[in-house]
Amino acid sequence: MNLTALTKIILFIACFVFARPVLSQQRNQNLIKTGFNLAQQQYHHMLENSPDLSMYPRTTAKDGSLRYVNIWDWTGGFWPGDLWYVYEYTKDTVWKKQSIKWTESLEKNKFNTSNHDLGFMMYCSYGNAYRLTGNENYKDVLIQSAKSLCKRYNPKIGSIESWNSRLSWDGKTMWHYPVIIDNMMNLELLFFASRVTGDRTYRNIAIKHAENTMRDHIRPDYSTYHVVNYDTLSGKVLNRQTCQGYSDNSTWARGQAWAIYGFTMVYRETKDPKFLKTAIHLADFYLKNKNFPEDKIPYWDFNVNENGFHPDWKYDPSAYKVVPRDASAAAIVSSALLELSKYAGKKGEGYKLNAVQMLNSLSSSVYMAKPGTNNDFLIKHCTGSFPHGEEIDVPLVYADYYYLEALLRLKDN
Repeated sequence: MNLTALTKIILFIACFVFARPVLSQQRNQNLIKTGFNLAQQQYHHMLENSPDLSMYPRTTAKDGSLRYVNIWDWTGGFWPGDLWYVYEYTKDTVWKKQSIKWTESLEKNKFNTSNHDLGFMMYCSYGNAYRLTGNENYKDVLIQSAKSLCKRYNPKIGSIESWNSRLSWDGKTMWHYPVIIDNMMNLELLFFASRVTGDRTYRNIAIKHAENTMRDHIRPDYSTYHVVNYDTLSGKVLNRQTCQGYSDNSTWARGQAWAIYGFTMVYRETKDPKFLKTAIHLADFYLKNKNFPEDKIPYWDFNVNENGFHPDWKYDPSAYKVVPRDASAAAIVSSALLELSKYAGKKGEGYKLNAVQMLNSLSSSVYMAKPGTNNDFLIKHCTGSFPHGEEIDVPLVYADYYYLEALLRLKDN
């Protein structure tokens, strides 16, 4: 082989190697642009049809209409959060004005002590509002919200109570102090409050809750329980069950998603390696599961119809020949993995690749709505609570939220 031929081969290889990142980056930018273009189309129309600031878009009702919820619903903060993300991408003041209106409509929730979801309700709305505007009033609302959330903390148990006392699915067990895996997501509000006030009380509660969740919700294989019920006097675990999953010992896809996201966030806030290790193992269980579909959009539970998993609720396996997916779980995990990729060393590139693959699936015609359809939400084929027969194969406002968040993280990754 002469020198000229060898030079050509070397140049070809070099061009191929160096061109790949550029092409990949361009594909990602196109993906981001496509998602936000659709968001602008869909949300313009939704705003036109949703003038009442006391009615927050959540999903599609069983009759096919847009289902709204009131200010006390746990999903209320995602709609202004969606609008803030569109504003963040476009920098268009039209979106800013709408974001402010919908955010400020939630203000009285800062005194809400009835549930654990103030992180979803207030940090997804006011948190983004403060981050993007610097308005000190928004900071004050968030601090009060954190104070309200802390009132559900029991130092004897070391966790924030998720729901008030209620019966389990089988009607045999009273959950006196139920804590659900979802609650990991609400800790970010407490870390914020500690950071801006200098009061470590909020931070200490968040860390203790995360440590207890790591101890009590996570199985040896790093799958997760949905509900852990504690004794209010001794603080001991009484039961480990499910409410929205297939069975008590199964892995509910969105619950695993909340855990991956939550522990990644707690590591960011604490830099404690035990939380990073937990996030990595949780992510690996999810990604390497034998029942994880090729398109990386999970079934609503990883163990549906499997031997050894027995629902406590009335389940008819013939009702769905194809097990429904939960695209909302994929949106949450894609966003979580993009952050986790920054902390995970050599494994980080693999997490980013998986996140991009998830976003490509979510952005495909299978999961992304055509303009003017899907009640103006972006993402299709989500599952809210299969056991309750609620929100099966529908859009969900929080799927849109985490999808848009993931696109923004990809833009900056």
